[in-house]
Amino acid sequence: MVREKIAALFICFLSLPFQGNGQTDSLLASLPGIWTLEQCISYAKQHNIQVNALRLTEKTGEQNLLLSKAAKAPSLSGSTTQSFTNSSNADPVVGGFQTQSSFAGSYSLNSGITIYNGDYLNNDIRQKTLMVQAAQLNTAAMENSITLQITEVYLQILMARENIIYLKDLLQTSQAQLQQGQIKYNAGGIARKDLVGLQAQVATDNYNLTTAQNMVRQNTLALKQLLQLPSGYALQVIQPDTVATVPHLIDDLATAQQQAHDTRPEVKSSRLGVDIAHYDLLKARAGMRPTLTGTGALSTGYSDNQSAAYIKQLDNNFYQRIGLTLSIPIFNNRISRTNIENAKIETEQARLTLKNTALTLSQQVEQAYVSVLNAQAQYDAGVTQLNTNRETYQISGEQLRLGAITSVDYLLQKNLYLQALQQYLQAKYNAIISVKVYDFYKGAPLN
Repeated sequence: MVREKIAALFICFLSLPFQGNGQTDSLLASLPGIWTLEQCISYAKQHNIQVNALRLTEKTGEQNLLLSKAAKAPSLSGSTTQSFTNSSNADPVVGGFQTQSSFAGSYSLNSGITIYNGDYLNNDIRQKTLMVQAAQLNTAAMENSITLQITEVYLQILMARENIIYLKDLLQTSQAQLQQGQIKYNAGGIARKDLVGLQAQVATDNYNLTTAQNMVRQNTLALKQLLQLPSGYALQVIQPDTVATVPHLIDDLATAQQQAHDTRPEVKSSRLGVDIAHYDLLKARAGMRPTLTGTGALSTGYSDNQSAAYIKQLDNNFYQRIGLTLSIPIFNNRISRTNIENAKIETEQARLTLKNTALTLSQQVEQAYVSVLNAQAQYDAGVTQLNTNRETYQISGEQLRLGAITSVDYLLQKNLYLQALQQYLQAKYNAIISVKVYDFYKGAPLN
């Protein structure tokens, strides 16, 4: 009986309509089928959580700027009061106490404006404007960081895929040689150890191919995580047959460093940080200066204890006031002086931050410059090494077919060729990445 109930509940559960996440389905439908590098970068800039969080920081800064500007406008507030009073008063005619009740109302408008406060409001507006600009630059710096990460992983995928093309060709060659070796072995033309060597080479080539395919899956997962795509999404990137390097004349180091200092958002943000701290100092100094404010008020009221009519009472009780208030700081327990000294310290810290940011950027550009030189030299050497070992490998394959060398000698040449191929691919993509990173530091877009 219990089993029948469980089975019935299970069938009812399966019959329920499945409702997916509509938002996720809509997102997946809008994604491209095959991703280019530009699409990856553009998508990350629009949807990355960290980038969007910084964009919200920009909006917060914009609201703070509007608040600072509004502080220069006069304030206006209105109030109204309705009251009922019940009291006992002594009656001088008949003696004793007489209970009296009354209704009353009052209405007022109050306004105030800051006329002068040591230029605090103007400096606050200037500071908030710079803070909005700094927030925008911080967003751009985060976009740059994500762009570099995506580019590196994307090119790693292309490198692994190109490697697969070569490894598949090597595996097919090994399988064909194994078939020939099997025929020769059956005919008594080669020894058992030579056949086993060919079988081992096929297994090794198959292992290398599997490793390269695993690298594609691993780097594709890393790219998908950088893009923050849903876990069930099958990411596919464009698959060219090869990625070619082109001769590239690079700028000298000093020029590149200057261009980086002029264009990179992290340096611009640090420069704004110095100005923002300076405005904190000016605002702190305003605390030791007089403040002049203007005030105004309009009010009226009525009471049913008066014989005049309601409108007449409002007219009779109409009250107007306007005034100026001058506040002069004399002694405030060293609060203003402490604020000034702290602002000076903050300014010096901002200058050190700018100096450190510029130094770090110069070191990064120098490292990128050296990486370009090393990668291009390594690529040139890798091309020569690959061509030499390819020719030797091809000759060895023909010699093996003719029986001029043993399978051990052939496998040695093949391993040298495979090693040269791996080094060539690594050198080629290192050269591509290093040049793109170096140009990116100078302000060139990645594509």
